[in-house]
Amino acid sequence: MIDNNLSGKIAFVTGASNGIGAETARQLANAGSTVIIGYHSNQKRAQIVLDSLETNDHCILQLDISDRHSVAEAASRITRLFGKLDILVNSAGATKPIAHSDLDTLDEALFDDILSLNAGGPFSVIRQHMPLLMVSGEAVVINVSSISAFTGSGSNIAYCAAKAALDTMTKSFARAFGPKVRFLSVSPAAVATQFVAGRDRKDLEVSAKLTPIKRVVEPEDIALAVLGCVTHLRTATGTNIVVDGGRHL
Repeated sequence: MIDNNLSGKIAFVTGASNGIGAETARQLANAGSTVIIGYHSNQKRAQIVLDSLETNDHCILQLDISDRHSVAEAASRITRLFGKLDILVNSAGATKPIAHSDLDTLDEALFDDILSLNAGGPFSVIRQHMPLLMVSGEAVVINVSSISAFTGSGSNIAYCAAKAALDTMTKSFARAFGPKVRFLSVSPAAVATQFVAGRDRKDLEVSAKLTPIKRVVEPEDIALAVLGCVTHLRTATGTNIVVDGGRHL
């Protein structure tokens, strides 16, 4: 029998102050887990997410995934507060829209920054929190990726490369740390958030009409996929769950 009850589980969601991360925090909390809401700079927004959850010792936690010292301090605080980590969701990241042919804008320095943040950041978070995950004995790490990783079509070339690196890294981690820790990627296409500057609801609706499902993918859709990875896909690891309405077809 599948158990949807996550009572007693400790979950840490990076990038949880808005968008996919915020909705994921809500879904995990609704399932009974104690949620650590990771945020970068907008404490007020993180507090709003926290206030929307029913009381269960949830908390907010500031960290900069591009700064290993900040990530290490986050891991130390979770160790002091909870002593273990059962669920880690890497949702934090950033991008900017740059035409793939615009190699003047996407120079080497910007490429490195985007790759380091979106692939190196999750690596740092996983690495620093691995001792806590191993304490759990049945932990799950979900990396929020993108179909850009395998379509090569996304906000910019560096972002596509970063998500491809993230997916491959997910496989490597799964092989190295099973059975105590499972690793999965959840890959949306465009989601109804403010993640990509200049992309509005109308743009998403136009794109959605070209997909088999023909509806805009919402943050809740991705959050439910994350929840399903934790509660239902119990023997899945090192694989990629695509949640894009069929856009990649």
